[in-house]
Formats: sequence, structure tokens, C-alpha cells
Amino acid sequence: MPAAVTTSRLGVATADWDRFRRHWDELSTDIYAGARGTCRLRRYGHFSLTDPDGPIGLRPQNSFVQPENSNPLYVGVDRRFEPLTDAFVADPVFRAVLRLLARLATALDDPPKWSAKVHPFRVIASADATGSPTPEGRHRDGVTLVSSLLVGRQNAAGGASSVFDPSGRRLLRTTLRRPGTLLLGDDRRTLHSVSPIRPMDPTHPAYRDVLVVTFAPG
Repeated sequence: MPAAVTTSRLGVATADWDRFRRHWDELSTDIYAGARGTCRLRRYGHFSLTDPDGPIGLRPQNSFVQPENSNPLYVGVDRRFEPLTDAFVADPVFRAVLRLLARLATALDDPPKWSAKVHPFRVIASADATGSPTPEGRHRDGVTLVSSLLVGRQNAAGGASSVFDPSGRRLLRTTLRRPGTLLLGDDRRTLHSVSPIRPMDPTHPAYRDVLVVTFAPG
């Protein structure tokens, strides 16, 4: 979904988006990705929705566990991440994104309740180390809808998103360049990966900021 369409659907102004992207300056180190040599920052939150226009419920903060037949690197691993900040949870842009995604998810399924898992990510690369948004490689998340919203890029080359069918045939390859660009996938029928990023100017770090949100029957 092109950035202009996303922001129009969200009904957000430039000032709203600028405030929203500043939450990425408050993320915490992902020690699990760090163990594999990737500098990645993140937080995590879990929500429930029964209707796109109904209440958004914040669920208790528990460990994040990949379900079976999903991410081969972390299946069955209890990973604990810092929770989303109160300001992030209350941000009108975030809540508008969650409602938009809930409407899109109903094109794939219509359960009584949706479970939405929210992951703001920042991947950092330097002249000495590329940054891998998906150190696990090609994978699925074991959900119904998987989405990736580009929030910002700085000094970054690479970071191409690819989507594959179960046989490994590539269906799509695109680079999210403009903040607000949204990539959506039916996770039950596809796999995805993102190529590493590297600095265009090696004297400065490269950042790639995305919001990954998944929806599964709750």
C-alpha cells in the first residue's frame, strides 16, 4: 500500500507522523538478535480487538513465543522484550494503524476476536556490520495477517522485502522507501524475508525503522 494511500486512510497529518516516529528513539536492545550479530532495537505489546471500531484491549505482558511451523530460528523459545511505552500505546497514529489493519484482516478471516501482536523495530548497520532485519531468513510468523509499516529510513541502502509462496517461488520483491508504505501478507499462504541494510555513507550509521503487526484469531 503506497504511503499516500496509507496516510490518507489513517487520516494523519505530518505533525502526527513526526511525533509517532519519535517513539523509535525509545526502543530497547534485542539481545536475541544481538546473539546472532545483528544490532536490532525493539519493544513488544499484545492487544485484542473484537471489532475494528470497538475497544482496543492491552493484554498482560508475557514472553513472546513463535508458534509451531513458523519462524525456525525461534520456535518454542521464550523471548522477553521491554513493553511498549504508555505514550506509544496511547498515540492516536498507532491506534489508527491498529484499526486499519483490523479492517484489512477481515478480508482474510472473521473470528470473534483478533489477537494483535505489535513490534516496533529499529535495525542499525555500520561500516563494520550490516544490519539484518530478518536474521532468521525466509520464514512465516504463524498468524493470519502479517504487516510491515515503514516508519523511517536514514542513510540506509538495501532492506528489500521479498514474499514467497510455500514452494519458494518469489511473488514480490520491493524496498519500502517512503515512510508510511505498508506491506501486507496472508501469512498462512506466504513466507517473507528482508535483505540486510548497509550505510550509504560509511562514516554514519544506517537505520531502518518499521512497525510489524500481526493478526491471528484470538
